[in-house]
Amino acid sequence: MSTLRTPQAGGDRSRDTDVVSLLMRRHGDIRNLFDEVEASSGAERRAAFRHLVRLLAVHETTEEEVVHPFSRRALPGGEKVVEDRLAEERAAKETLAALDDIDTDDPKFMPQLLKLRKDVQEHARAEERYEFSHIRRSTDVTNLAAMAKAVKAAEAMAPTRPHPGVESGAANLALGPVAALMDRTKDAVRKAMNEDG
Repeated sequence: MSTLRTPQAGGDRSRDTDVVSLLMRRHGDIRNLFDEVEASSGAERRAAFRHLVRLLAVHETTEEEVVHPFSRRALPGGEKVVEDRLAEERAAKETLAALDDIDTDDPKFMPQLLKLRKDVQEHARAEERYEFSHIRRSTDVTNLAAMAKAVKAAEAMAPTRPHPGVESGAANLALGPVAALMDRTKDAVRKAMNEDG
């Protein structure tokens, strides 16, 4: 069973006051969940994968709503940096959406999961290099803290499943609450079905 906390539950609150530290911690949580999915099997793998899907969907939405708009405005060549990250996110969301339809015990699951992991890790390294390091250098502690608060607020409203083709802040804001409600309903139904069966 997954021991990692959901984004809303947080962890060390002192690190939540800096958006870059908060997002780097989320990247670590994602790496740990990939490890957990790979190392487990059966119901434990299904539960870990559900948690991974949720964390990836929420994390990408928060970046699209908070980090990318800042990067577009504040970073040199920010528009290109963000477009490259959005293309990576779109590809990962498509793989994740396809994986979401495959049973975790299916022989096709692990090769697709490993492809997703590679894509997500490359994307995370690009974000850390081309966005996060520049964000920390281009703003002050007050703005880093304000962005961390915005990320946490976005996490609370973000969809819990991948929605390929929705890689802009405006689209996410329009889709966010409705998709989040629908996704959470699906999550509850799936959880109830697994507990009964």
